[in-house]
Amino acid sequence: MGTFSSETLKLYEAQYFGFTPQTCMMRVNSAFQDCLYEMLAVVESVFVRKLSQGKDPPEELQLKTRECTQKLLRFLQERFKKLSSRMEALLVNSVLCVPENLLLPEDESHRKYPQSQEQLLKLEASITNLQSSYQAEVCARQALLAELEEQKQTQEQLDEVLRWTEELRLAWKQEGMGNVRDSFRHMVETVNQLQSVMGKIRKKSKSLDDV
Repeated sequence: MGTFSSETLKLYEAQYFGFTPQTCMMRVNSAFQDCLYEMLAVVESVFVRKLSQGKDPPEELQLKTRECTQKLLRFLQERFKKLSSRMEALLVNSVLCVPENLLLPEDESHRKYPQSQEQLLKLEASITNLQSSYQAEVCARQALLAELEEQKQTQEQLDEVLRWTEELRLAWKQEGMGNVRDSFRHMVETVNQLQSVMGKIRKKSKSLDDV
């Protein structure tokens, strides 16, 4: 198929009618071909039955009848092709056409607000920028919500530690074990000393293994 222009395809007519004149003619041609095949099949069977006079039709009669049917089919197709060309011209130019001075209701806005190609490109660029800004704001909002959720979880953990520390302080106070801060400091020093001793033990054990 060749290249069709918007004028050839009748795009404005397609917008109004919901189909192009070419599509309409294709459907008419298809319907005619279907009816023609069915009609010729019936005519062929009637001729064979009449000529055989109620007997089984000989093969030669069937072949001759089929040959005549095919000739008739080609003749009718050629005649319809010529008629359909004139019919298509009539439909395109006089029936399925929208006058040049007619504006469809959905295109009324183009008449009220005519926009040049440059203005249209600027408008599209502005829309693209707005969409990008919106997406950036959505991503920033999602990141902020995630950070707030993380802060909330951290605060809950901190509150839990503070509550546990307060309970421990009260328990030590009731048992007369002194200041909690001093006890923690002493515990940390003890842990550090234990870690130092463990390190020395590992070094000596490694030296013995090497020996």
